[in-house]
Amino acid sequence: MINRTTLSVPELEEAARDRLDSAAYDFYSAGSGEEISRDEAHRAWQEYRLKPRILRDVSEPDTSVGIFGTELASPVIAAPTAFHSMADPEGEVATARGVAGAGSLLVLSSRATREVEDVAAAAGPWWFQVYALRDRELTREQVERAAAAGARALVLTVDAPYVAAKPRVRRPLPLSAQDRLSRDVGLDTRSSAWEQDPSIGPETIARLARESGLPVLVKGVLRPDDATACVEAGASGVIVSNHGGRQLDRSVSTAAALPEVVRAVGDRVPVLVDGGIHTGTDVLTALALGARAVLVGRPVLWALATGGSEGVRSMFESYRAGFAESMALAGAGSVRAITPDLVAPPYRAG
Repeated sequence: MINRTTLSVPELEEAARDRLDSAAYDFYSAGSGEEISRDEAHRAWQEYRLKPRILRDVSEPDTSVGIFGTELASPVIAAPTAFHSMADPEGEVATARGVAGAGSLLVLSSRATREVEDVAAAAGPWWFQVYALRDRELTREQVERAAAAGARALVLTVDAPYVAAKPRVRRPLPLSAQDRLSRDVGLDTRSSAWEQDPSIGPETIARLARESGLPVLVKGVLRPDDATACVEAGASGVIVSNHGGRQLDRSVSTAAALPEVVRAVGDRVPVLVDGGIHTGTDVLTALALGARAVLVGRPVLWALATGGSEGVRSMFESYRAGFAESMALAGAGSVRAITPDLVAPPYRAG
């Protein structure tokens, strides 16, 4: 068994690549276009520098954080990612079990390969990711089903009016994944009913909140004006995201976009962020820039592929341990002590 607590995210990805079907690996890892946004995501976090405090009591760093009434062991959440059965036979059920075991929160993809009720039974706190589909009734049915199964919030993904081309993904998904999608969840990925609706506007936010009775976070925000519009339309939170570099290539990095969005939103709703967050220091940097929590996507898939539910649990605990160490070294004894003065502007050598 691989000791995930000693592997960096690139090392974990390499281990997963050895175990995954090559088409599955390409589907998970690919970015759109020239993969510029995908490849610069982690480097963008590395460009920030920190200004640690000294002579603070950091003997027991408290990594816990609360969000929408849910207390989490750390501010690291599982982002919505599709088709987990390509990484592990139990699919999202195994992921949910591992996330819950680490005291974290799962955002379940609407492109999951297991029944939402089965995932909910294995999960701790969880949110449901939703696309506004061309078939509005299909969207409503998904949302109602997730709410009935215990989802605590909806995550409306808005940066994919169309699915961007990914040159590395030239082969179909493995047959086993296609079969499971059709048999277990009734999802035919070739049907136009499952396509995202490219005509939606801000009114969709209030409609989903009204139909579900749940808070709605909007994912895919990179601009301050869009963040403000989402909040004014009824969003309970915004997630700064460029879809892991899988939509518009050359989109600004989330590390660069986060400060502007935080300034625009203020303290009206929580701001979360994903994209290239590989280390506890990345988590610390994101929180110092104003994020309430961070989401990680591909690392969850690599951990699932290499170790199943136990691999996912271990990966989240590794993030928590790294975050605790970075907090202590920065002179922050709790998440509340992570303030903007801890971070310096981006640094570029030369």
